[in-house]
Amino acid sequence: MRFSLTTWNINSVRLRIDIVAKFLKSARPDVLCLQETKCIDDAFPLKRFKRLGYEHVALNGQKGYHGVAIISKLPFDTTDIRTFCDKIDSRHISVAFGGKAQLAKPLMLHNFYVPAGGDIPDPVLNPKFDHKLKFLDEMKACEPLHPRGDDRHILVGDLNVAPHENDVWSHKQLLKVVSHTPIECEKLLAAQAHGEWFDVARERIPLSEKVYTWWSYRAADWTVGDRGRRLDHIWVSRALKDAVTDFKITRDARSWERPSDHVPVTVTLEV
Repeated sequence: MRFSLTTWNINSVRLRIDIVAKFLKSARPDVLCLQETKCIDDAFPLKRFKRLGYEHVALNGQKGYHGVAIISKLPFDTTDIRTFCDKIDSRHISVAFGGKAQLAKPLMLHNFYVPAGGDIPDPVLNPKFDHKLKFLDEMKACEPLHPRGDDRHILVGDLNVAPHENDVWSHKQLLKVVSHTPIECEKLLAAQAHGEWFDVARERIPLSEKVYTWWSYRAADWTVGDRGRRLDHIWVSRALKDAVTDFKITRDARSWERPSDHVPVTVTLEV
């Protein structure tokens, strides 16, 4: 069975519902994972998604900040929400696909929005950065996030870390910039290694090549200089590594009307 999944930090789902609809009509992924939805669950535009053919929605939202959602053509067997760092701040949601989706073997999907961490890369001076580092540590320590053996798991989201040299436009200039500091990269890669996760982008694109999914709003023209970072990730468990058949970053979405600063990232698997 072909299974396609997109992750996208949308930076307000209600504000950008038109470009979400544009993307869904064109790409038609089976599942869309959104981060930074910025709305309470009762205000989520469910009817618009259902008209587009996405009947199944799992939500973990809050007013004005954060928020994650999983929107799907396929029904869920179960849904779950985890909290990290003792904060109820809508940064995780997971679903399991199984018999209801006519899958022979279950498939677990985690959708994350890792804290951005503020501007000062010092956990003593900046509580937001301290929160981010502790969040990454808890991701590593959380055993349900670590598939083993034949577990078919996918972890996606805005992880807010560009962990490799060519995940940013300038490794040297961003070493002291939050999202690419050595301690953040180390902690994200430690969580990845502990879960035996495979980073789909870097499995398919050599580490020597530049890859970005985010471009700052501060640049008048994001294409000038192409100063991007790869903050949005798709990881698969060992049991799914060889099931990946396609991977795509929809860079053009950064130029759509009223865009997010992130673009959609899509994986296709045979499940």
